[in-house]
Amino acid sequence: MTLRSSTPTDELYTRTAEDAARAVIASYSTSFGLAVRLLGVRNRHHIRNIYALVRIADEIVDGLASEAGLAAAEQREMLGGFASATRAALSSGISDNLVVHAFARTARAAGIGAELIDPFFASMDADLDPADPGGPSGPEVEGGTSPVRGFDSQAHDEYVYGSAEVVGLMCLKVFLIDLDRTPAEVARLEHGARQLGAAFQNVNFLRDLADDDQRLGRSYLTPGHRLTEAEKAEWVDTIRQQLAAAQVAITELPKDARTAVRCACALFTALTDRIAATPVAGLYRQRVRVPNAVKARLTAHALMTAAREGRS
Repeated sequence: MTLRSSTPTDELYTRTAEDAARAVIASYSTSFGLAVRLLGVRNRHHIRNIYALVRIADEIVDGLASEAGLAAAEQREMLGGFASATRAALSSGISDNLVVHAFARTARAAGIGAELIDPFFASMDADLDPADPGGPSGPEVEGGTSPVRGFDSQAHDEYVYGSAEVVGLMCLKVFLIDLDRTPAEVARLEHGARQLGAAFQNVNFLRDLADDDQRLGRSYLTPGHRLTEAEKAEWVDTIRQQLAAAQVAITELPKDARTAVRCACALFTALTDRIAATPVAGLYRQRVRVPNAVKARLTAHALMTAAREGRS
């Protein structure tokens, strides 16, 4: 006989699922976790639920399955199972996977559907495509070099839309739950959300050059060759344009979302500046980070800006 809690089963299970999502953020991203804590109470758990699902899917394709010894077909099967469980949970509202269950509750509350979920899993699946054996070579391995899978402009744009821009759109849907906005306002906010998602992803590509090249054999920013200084400068300019476009839309966000988004934008702007000052060779050796003291200063600035807006 199992002792039963006095809390209704659905409520207890959902709370446990959201605790699991919170644990994912705590383990994987201090910067994102910091920004989420600046959200209003009505948004906070929903954004954690989205991030947890995205993080687990990313882990499946970035080493979890391969390091467990799964063959390529088995890795794709694992991702497919996770995607199928997510789609099923959107329909039923429940899942035996805690992270999927938490995400499904958020998706149903915010109106997140297949139009955003399918592109996301398509991009995750693209990470499992093999490199062209006859294509460019990556890091040196025993017996020679390993092939690198490159992304041309079209492949890059499609990947970024599915892996990052739709995540921004999911978060925006959460921010707008039960709020009225005109079609024009929604269009401006959606553009800002997509630009911010793309900027975050492109920054991550630059920050993670070493890991993508040496461990994963991927070149997201070029067709396969190593990034040049000139190409890095072009990507930095692109990111700054994307961040600027996103910042224009921040003032139209609900007040309980602005501080967190503004803080995240500031953190990635600081990271972009550090990447811009780092030679490409250095990016291929180590990951650039923003010191905790700088994070604290940027967070304080975001909070003060929110306070000034409140007084006005």
